[in-house]
Amino acid sequence: MNCKKYSKTTDFCSEKHFNKMEIFLKIHYHTKPGENIFITGKGDILGNWDIVKAIRLNYSQNGNWTILLNIPEGTTEMEYKYFLMDQWDKMIWEWGKNRTLRLPLNQDGLFVQDHWIYPVNEEKVLFSSALKDVVFKREKNLKGATSKSKKILQFSIAVPAVPQGYQICVSGESKALGNWDVEKPLLLGCDAGDVVWSGSANLDHFTFPSEYKYGYYDTRMKKLVAFESGHNRSLEDHSEWRDIAGYLVSDVGFKYPQGPWRGAGVAVPVFSLRSDESFGIGEFNDLPDLIDWAKTVGLSMVQILPVNETIATHSWLDSYPYKSISVFALHPVFLNLQKMGKLKDKKAIAQFSELQQALNAEEFVNYPEVHKIKSAYFKLLFDQEKDSFFEDPSYVAFFESNKDWLVPYAAYAFLRDKNKTADFRKWGKYSEYNRKSIEKLCQPGTKDWDDISIHYFLQYHLDKQLKEVSSYARKQGIVLKGDIPIGISPNSVEAWTEPELFNLRAQAGAPPDAFAIKGQNWGFPTYNWEKMAEDGYIWWKKRLSKMAEYFDAYRIDHILGFFRIWEIPEHAVEGLLGTFNPALPLTADEIKSFGLDFDYERLVKPYIRHHLLGHLFGVFTDEVIDNFLEETAYRTFKMKAGFDTQKKVNDHFLKDTDEENLDEKNRRIRDGLFELIANVLFIESGYNQFQPRITFQHTSSFADMDIDTQNRLNELYNHFFYKRHDDFWYHKAMDKLPGIISATDMLVCGEDLGMVPDCVHPVMDQLGILSLEIQRMSKDPKRKFAHPADAPYMSVCTTSTHDMSTTRGWWESDRNLIQQFYNEQLGNPGEAPFFAEPWLCEQIVRQHAHSPAMWTTFPIQDLMAMDGAFRWEKTHEEKINEPSNVRHHWKYRMFQKISDLKHSGRLNDLIRQIILESGRFPG
Repeated sequence: MNCKKYSKTTDFCSEKHFNKMEIFLKIHYHTKPGENIFITGKGDILGNWDIVKAIRLNYSQNGNWTILLNIPEGTTEMEYKYFLMDQWDKMIWEWGKNRTLRLPLNQDGLFVQDHWIYPVNEEKVLFSSALKDVVFKREKNLKGATSKSKKILQFSIAVPAVPQGYQICVSGESKALGNWDVEKPLLLGCDAGDVVWSGSANLDHFTFPSEYKYGYYDTRMKKLVAFESGHNRSLEDHSEWRDIAGYLVSDVGFKYPQGPWRGAGVAVPVFSLRSDESFGIGEFNDLPDLIDWAKTVGLSMVQILPVNETIATHSWLDSYPYKSISVFALHPVFLNLQKMGKLKDKKAIAQFSELQQALNAEEFVNYPEVHKIKSAYFKLLFDQEKDSFFEDPSYVAFFESNKDWLVPYAAYAFLRDKNKTADFRKWGKYSEYNRKSIEKLCQPGTKDWDDISIHYFLQYHLDKQLKEVSSYARKQGIVLKGDIPIGISPNSVEAWTEPELFNLRAQAGAPPDAFAIKGQNWGFPTYNWEKMAEDGYIWWKKRLSKMAEYFDAYRIDHILGFFRIWEIPEHAVEGLLGTFNPALPLTADEIKSFGLDFDYERLVKPYIRHHLLGHLFGVFTDEVIDNFLEETAYRTFKMKAGFDTQKKVNDHFLKDTDEENLDEKNRRIRDGLFELIANVLFIESGYNQFQPRITFQHTSSFADMDIDTQNRLNELYNHFFYKRHDDFWYHKAMDKLPGIISATDMLVCGEDLGMVPDCVHPVMDQLGILSLEIQRMSKDPKRKFAHPADAPYMSVCTTSTHDMSTTRGWWESDRNLIQQFYNEQLGNPGEAPFFAEPWLCEQIVRQHAHSPAMWTTFPIQDLMAMDGAFRWEKTHEEKINEPSNVRHHWKYRMFQKISDLKHSGRLNDLIRQIILESGRFPG
């Protein structure tokens, strides 16, 4: 048909016959004045994804946009996508992957009814790999109805979350749809691994206009058992277009009859797992047993801490899992030795077996010893296997797929050990990374080849063992959730090879919070976001793509860092002297506009007066004055030049010792000097640029101000931290996060704790990122607690995290707070028990399980706490981390073996009952 009579104001061509492979597309979307809908896609007709060649659709009426396309004969499918161009030429794509229209064979003309794809967040998350590829994964193709008539009516809709034993169907008031008979719906089919359900009927058996609805079809009962919720859907009166060969309805927004899906999970670090097969520390090989247990009790997720390589000092400091030396390499300590290969030396086997038993008998992870002994095994096995290993086709494939990061990593690890330092700045000619010289260093046959290639050997086995776990978890329908640290170590492969991507002279951390009243200094470099933006954040996309090989969900540690990071200057030790970056600093005139007198010395310099010193230093006050302070006026001091920064002070006190061995006197003097240096009201961040010092209300400098000045300072403080940056930080996050998280289909969860600006949750909501909700860490400053019943659906609700005490440990911390929690949150009368007895722990777990949150994830310690006979008696030894201590030993190991957990019948029955009663069903 020639479309000469086609009008922009009509839905159809005015003639009644389509020529071959003419496709008439219609999409419903209510635009604003000045906005237009375009289509682009694969092939010359659609402009080959060139936006300049995209085709503008014609606006009809009632929100309908249409276009007629002439598709070459023989085309079997059409890949395309719509986008909107607003009045300011801003392009907005519809959500999701490209559309694929499978074209029926031997059809003369098709009418396609599309709908703009922009699902609500509750539906978006169901398209993550965690749900569509794991929880609701289907192993087999399901066939749908297929009409053999010349004229077909085809329905299709994307529904990722379909329980096992069901398939999608459509029923309606036409014969083609069974006339609402639940035993005669039109069945829709879907291929394994796909989410689009489709089926076709004879177009002549369909009546226009018509109402219809999708629903669940029980494949055992052979009938429709649940319609989607909400109003009926409808098709307009197109009966006069009977001459077309095909009518294709592409629907969106399946309304799940059972309501939003909810699941439950368990959180435990890999290193904390205990089994007879491991070697003094939890290993990847222990995860399948944990996955089996999780499935048995009805859990759908296993969440772990970061597992990347952290070896920098070969000491306890390397046990910190958030300070990786590579964002790609996995930590060798998680390897199972037997799965790598057996030694042929029987004497060595006996020795390692004896060492294994001794380490497995210890209460905690002995990290340095485990690492040392495993490294010895690695070397012996490598020497035994190396002649044949590098010819193995599976290794060759691994190397080719990973060599871009693997070669620099292996060189880094070799040079770290050779130079006995991870600080690449001390590596002589290799202190600056040069790709050609490193490739030359890593060539087979060189004198250092064995010491370099052993790291290829280890990473191959790590990749193999973790992928086996990942594959097993997916087959069992259990989501494996990883953790992505916000930072990297300043002494790392990435800092060495791509220094331009980082601010290596700055330190990332966190402002003061309930975990650390002086803030946290993580020692990570901050990101050079402007440089990363130049190539579209490729570094982040590669990082996430690698992670997606193992995980289907991930937690972004400190998601606030994508809005702004707490940046601590190189000369500071504590987090108190940090500032937000990026930020909008105040000028001196802006400070004055709040009614304050801008006295640089009083506001910006450390406030040191004699009456403050006795409290800080006691009997050592005179010694401190003589050695560290300089009097500038009567009873007024400043720091001596050799001690005017926290770093200088710290270096002085640690020059002949280390942090752990610093005596009580010197620790008190040092920490007191830290406090004096941080006793400022504003921090200078540039010429005429000032930021309020965080929590300056707790300083003696603030306390010595008059009430009126304090009130004005508080007004300025609240404006700066809670109002000034909202729009600024919103756009900073939206510049980065959409492109970064789109690199994979993994479910994204954000750790949004701490000092959270108002702009954070709108961004997370817009991007479908789940928040973290903790009952004892209310995000409302007016409330002490956040009841699980108030958690939003788009969230992960949990009883505690690795940075907090367990439920039992917390219960013994603050008697008055616990009493309030016991009465108000749990609704229990009378006096609270002094200890978190099993029934109390169960009550808290049940409360969280019934939360409306999409996920409730329980630390394994809090689940085991429900069984008094099974839980560990050493309550306070179950805490994993002390955030205020950067030298903390990460050593918690479950007292119970996983095999014991699998056979703990009473506990498992209780967990299973709680999960079922709360409606948190697996797929």
